[in-house]
Amino acid sequence: MYDMILVFAILAVTIALFILDKLRLDVVALLALLALMLTGLVTTQEALAGFSASIVIIIAGLFVVGAGIFQTGVADAMGRSLAKLGRGSEVRLLIFLMLLVAFLSAFMSSTGAVAVLLPVVISLARDARTSPAKLLIPLAFGSLIGGMLTLIGTPPNLVVADELAKLGYEPFGFFSFTPIGLAVLLVGVVYMATAGRRLLRAPARRDKAVVERSQGLTMEELAAVYGLPDNMFRLRVRRGSPLIDQTLAGAAIGKRFDVEVLEVQPWPDDADAPLTVTPVTVETIFSAHDVLSVKGATENVARLCRELDLGIRPAGENRQRLLSHELGMAEMVIRARSQLVGKTLQQVRFRNKYNVNVLAIMRRGKPIHTELRTTPLQFGDTLLVEGTWADIEALGRDRTDLIVIDIPQEMTEQLYTPRNALTAVVIVIVMLLLMTFNIVPAVTAVLMAAVAMVLAGCLRVEDAYRSINWESIVLIAAMLPMATALEKTGGVQFVADGLVDGLGGYGPLALMAGLYLITTFFSQFISNTATTVLVAPIAATTALAMGVQPHPFLMTVAIAASTAFATPISSPVNTLVLTPGGYRFSDYAKVGVPLQILVLIVSLIAIPLLFPF
Repeated sequence: MYDMILVFAILAVTIALFILDKLRLDVVALLALLALMLTGLVTTQEALAGFSASIVIIIAGLFVVGAGIFQTGVADAMGRSLAKLGRGSEVRLLIFLMLLVAFLSAFMSSTGAVAVLLPVVISLARDARTSPAKLLIPLAFGSLIGGMLTLIGTPPNLVVADELAKLGYEPFGFFSFTPIGLAVLLVGVVYMATAGRRLLRAPARRDKAVVERSQGLTMEELAAVYGLPDNMFRLRVRRGSPLIDQTLAGAAIGKRFDVEVLEVQPWPDDADAPLTVTPVTVETIFSAHDVLSVKGATENVARLCRELDLGIRPAGENRQRLLSHELGMAEMVIRARSQLVGKTLQQVRFRNKYNVNVLAIMRRGKPIHTELRTTPLQFGDTLLVEGTWADIEALGRDRTDLIVIDIPQEMTEQLYTPRNALTAVVIVIVMLLLMTFNIVPAVTAVLMAAVAMVLAGCLRVEDAYRSINWESIVLIAAMLPMATALEKTGGVQFVADGLVDGLGGYGPLALMAGLYLITTFFSQFISNTATTVLVAPIAATTALAMGVQPHPFLMTVAIAASTAFATPISSPVNTLVLTPGGYRFSDYAKVGVPLQILVLIVSLIAIPLLFPF
């Protein structure tokens, strides 16, 4: 009894730390793992078993496969097709958007699917002169529902299938989830296109602000949205510029062009070289690729650039179009649990790391122009960055800390260039066939597909490793021993007996409803995978105690784990659309809770029909 109480105490502290969100989820899971080991509740072998579990390997491999779909432009091509299908009707666009993101999320991570479509949706909203807020929550919810469609759609599905296998039952097949997932998707799309869409209507002033913020179509307009000073420019010294090796005094820029040079930022050859931005003096000598901050009238700066062959980044609206052939802009949002959160640009050496400059920060609708290098970054901050087209494209591919949410027209064609798209599609199809017909074990099929993506050139080895969400991998591997400890100490049986005693008299449907409510509640605050790892053994034990098949109970847990609709922190996809959509915390509950109730009703009707007790 003492051991069981101790496990529940460790679990309670773990859940509390998850909810407080002061530490990364994987760090919390590792702390819980250490607590179990140090207290002797699990052996060293049991504690480390999670890191060799097939489910962990499968999830890591699926991250790589999803990255291959992203890198080759397959997902983006589908998003561009969506623009044609939904043009002219907001409702039709919403419907096609949810169907598309659900389809993508059935075969790749929901976070990856939303990250791919986020800039597309913002662009579509801008072109339609409507608020992105009317489309971004449907995008997030559609991706969560898409996880219900296949075995690999989301980690909770793999967890419940693995639980059945442990009990000696036939595990769920690849398409076992599909009929229920399709029913939920149908209900979700109808709800969002009718009542949900009305609930999404933001106050007129907030809606107008979000629309205005998304109108930047060119680099000049992006600069205008961020309110960059009209007479401030950043110039780059091109390789053939006559300014190279001249001093400020020798070039006589002030005298000849009436432009003041304020500071110079050498463009380092070594990415690890320290970043230096210094005021210029008359003895300052200019070199190729130096970035200059200058102040002057537009026409004077334009003449300076033409005569001395400098690249220019214009800032401000109603200005002559003065675009560099080398430099471009992009708008990027800081991801949840990004390593940038809480740090300054200077501390992370942003310029050296990403090879781009931050021109301005947008925080809660207000631009920040001054002291950028020393301003601590916050989750949800949107950065306007400037750099070469190639560097911006590379930063857009690496979605570890930042996600591109808007790009200027000048960059669209260059950023979205499909590579090896057909090869990636064939690899995914072969993987699905191998898994569907059980030709090889699921873990083998996924690893084959991941390796094939790299060998076929769909993505580089570096991109493959970078695409894996190691936080999720460590979280799952470290939480699996918690379920082992609960089973060893009788904790699972204790909770299962409580459910049977409390709801068993009302029949298995009541127990299903109870499991659904427990799972969906915890999924609003902690990882849906961690929730499933903990609840799945309880659901299985409850079913056995009732003398019924465990399949309907475990299917209920899997579906409920994907209903993280009610809070912006319940899922990374909800957090991703928070700032671009201009949402408040209450918007998610207002739209999400009714959808959770509808999914509960669908589950209680459909699951027993497909998986009888």
